[in-house]
Amino acid sequence: QVQLVESGGGLVQSGGSLRLSCVASGFTLDYVAIGWFRQAPGKEREGVLCISHAYPSTYYADSVKGRFTISRDNDKNTVYLQMNSLKPEDTAVYYCATDLRRICPTTATMSYDPKQWRYLGQGTQVTVSS
Repeated sequence: QVQLVESGGGLVQSGGSLRLSCVASGFTLDYVAIGWFRQAPGKEREGVLCISHAYPSTYYADSVKGRFTISRDNDKNTVYLQMNSLKPEDTAVYYCATDLRRICPTTATMSYDPKQWRYLGQGTQVTVSS
């Protein structure tokens, strides 16, 4: 059974850092693309970053370039989202997702479509205070 579990969210002051974890089970992470999405109150779910075997990181949100990075530990079957220089506008619920594909979307943006991202974690709340 495929499962994704996020953790690491919390309340942080503007300029602070958080590292989110996405622990995968039911499949091997090595050749699977994992995407990170976020959803702020009243807004649509937004694609942030994606990692695949072929490409270590693909950015889909210009607002996080230079501040967020994505990485993976295949031994732990875990993908990480390191978030630095956090801003109040980063406040959102953060989700990891997969469709067990090998590659990340090749489009400029990564929209969330449940038909294309069949497996979604429960999310972890990130709140950045000003």
